[in-house]
Amino acid sequence: MSTERILTDDMIAEIKAFFPRYPTRQAVTLPALHVVNERLRYVPLQAVVEIAELLDLAPAQVQDTLSFYGYFKQDKPHGETRAWVCRSIACALRGGEEVMAHMCQRAGIHAGETTDNGKLTIETAECLGGCEYAPCMLAGETLHKDLTAEKADAFLKDVGVGS
Repeated sequence: MSTERILTDDMIAEIKAFFPRYPTRQAVTLPALHVVNERLRYVPLQAVVEIAELLDLAPAQVQDTLSFYGYFKQDKPHGETRAWVCRSIACALRGGEEVMAHMCQRAGIHAGETTDNGKLTIETAECLGGCEYAPCMLAGETLHKDLTAEKADAFLKDVGVGS
């Protein structure tokens, strides 16, 4: 394991800013993981060790929280844009699986993968709470509603993937 520090002074300060808002340092684990994930686009093992040191926890406790949530990646960074395509029954019935397959084909990846240029990761979500707009996709903080192959193509172009 690398001994090079992962957490920057800014990241440490941002994590410590959560201390007064939570009853214990262990309760800061999830916010700390989000801080690292937002900056690095993943949470490498060395960051888990450093978060544990900062929060006075065992690395296994931090790893346990990280592994519970499918949101965090640990092996490599996710794309600059992370697109979550809903796979709930409402979205599936309205063509969500076909749109997802179309996007993956156009991007040259499978669900859960990142494009070679690092611009996009396409993932599945169990439900995005946008059933009335099915099929839908969440990219960043934008809910893309009534998703079609044409809308997906425009999105891919906007994020620098595909033609």
